[in-house]
Amino acid sequence: MTATGSDIIACPHCGKRNRVPEAATGTPRCGNCHEPLPWITDANDDSFAEIVEAAPLPVLVDMWAAWCGPCRVVSPALEQVARDLAGSIKLVKVDVDASPKTAARFGIQAIPNLLVISDGEVKAQRAGAASAASIRQWVTDAISLVS
Repeated sequence: MTATGSDIIACPHCGKRNRVPEAATGTPRCGNCHEPLPWITDANDDSFAEIVEAAPLPVLVDMWAAWCGPCRVVSPALEQVARDLAGSIKLVKVDVDASPKTAARFGIQAIPNLLVISDGEVKAQRAGAASAASIRQWVTDAISLVS
């Protein structure tokens, strides 16, 4: 794995804290128990291609804004989905206010707006907040189309 930047993620299996890169050629695993780690990071206009389009896993992209109430409500559900599907997806959050080019590229007009991107292509897109179970099912359906 190569890293541009990194975040600290606690392993949901053993609790050990691990450094998880924003972008890498492999998938993150716990250094202690070797279980897959949730891969959660941020991207912006400058880093989107490296962090999302070059990812080795399907990416769940959360287009959000700090002022958006539904975005704040759905964020914990997205993080739960990333934990549930660790090793199968990467969750990337993109602040549309800080990344207007990326938002325009995908025609984002309503937030929260979720995309599943694999091999640089949008495989599924939906707007609005939803429960973790609903999002997990939607992502699972979308990534099964990718496989």
